[in-house]
Amino acid sequence: MAKKKKYYVVWVGETPGIYDNWNDCQLQIKGYPGAKYKSFSSHNAAEEAFYSGPNFKKSSSSSTPKHLLKPPSDLDPLALSVDAACSGNPGDMEYRGVWVSTGEEWFRKGPFHQGTNNIGEFLAIVHAAALLQQSEIVSTPIYTDSRTAMAWIRKKKANTKLKFDHRNRKLKELIQRAEKWLHQNEIKNPIKKWETKSWGEIPADFGRK
Repeated sequence: MAKKKKYYVVWVGETPGIYDNWNDCQLQIKGYPGAKYKSFSSHNAAEEAFYSGPNFKKSSSSSTPKHLLKPPSDLDPLALSVDAACSGNPGDMEYRGVWVSTGEEWFRKGPFHQGTNNIGEFLAIVHAAALLQQSEIVSTPIYTDSRTAMAWIRKKKANTKLKFDHRNRKLKELIQRAEKWLHQNEIKNPIKKWETKSWGEIPADFGRK
């Protein structure tokens, strides 16, 4: 009898995501402090668990995230939200991705010296899209509260006027890498505007306002 296929969810590891073989999963968790992972018998079960976080409980219905002031009728509770924070303009910048349904942080990068908030928002969207593509999760929406970043994504270019020098050389390299990824890949996940005035702060907000 053929061995039944398993799918592996990595919540905490080198690159969180869903993997269809143990070898790839092991590469993400081996030697990683506090790694969290689990196997599932179907991709659907793995996807539900991945969205819900390591303390997930299987549920047949979706509940409205409590942090929303007035949730939109079409809000996908399994969506991913992204945001950036910058101390100064330019200044130390970081960005992250947070699941809308659980408020759990999926990724966080930075701080990067001499950056801007718009650059962080742009990089956050690309980072989220790349991770979702790698995990073969193409239907999950990505929410951002930055129209500027959405425009840059459509143009596949960070249209920033920021001056680069030795202090933010690494950030420049990240931008170039993100632009290259956009030209080589198609973002299949819907990118949607988070309406802060109606819904409250985006879940990925750093809370530093």
